[in-house]
Amino acid sequence: MEAVKKKIRVLQDQVEEAEGRAERLQREVSQERKSREEAEQEVTSLSRRLQLSEENLDQVQERLTSALHKLDDVEKAADESERGMKVIENRALKDEEKMEQLEVHLKEAQHISEEADHKYEEVARKLVIVEGDLERAEERAELAQRYVRALEDELKSVCFSLKSLHAQGEKVGVCVCVCV
Repeated sequence: MEAVKKKIRVLQDQVEEAEGRAERLQREVSQERKSREEAEQEVTSLSRRLQLSEENLDQVQERLTSALHKLDDVEKAADESERGMKVIENRALKDEEKMEQLEVHLKEAQHISEEADHKYEEVARKLVIVEGDLERAEERAELAQRYVRALEDELKSVCFSLKSLHAQGEKVGVCVCVCV
């Protein structure tokens, strides 16, 4: 019986050991389930985060594409603005050159105008002098004409006197020169 008791004890020890191992395995299984559930939750969470990140990436890529299109449009507008600015600068340079030429022409015209003014003033002075000379000459001519008329009148009277003297001299016999 002792052998049976020993065997019972051994069996009881084995049962206790088996129960301990079963409990331990149950705890490990339970822990593994918890770990697996936590891992599944983490995988689910990471999957959701990955999905959100992919959606965010899609949105970012769309915004990037839109921004690149806008950048292209802005670059084209900037290029056109630069071309327009160069055209305007060229026009401005040409206009400045033209203005410089016009300023030179203006200075020449002013110089010519000043010379013409001086000549006009000189001619006007000479004209005043000539008009004064003309007036004096006309006055002298008028005086000379009066003097000539007076002389003609005197000559006529002298001629008349001569004719009468001649007529008297013929009567007397003296010859006198006749005035025409």
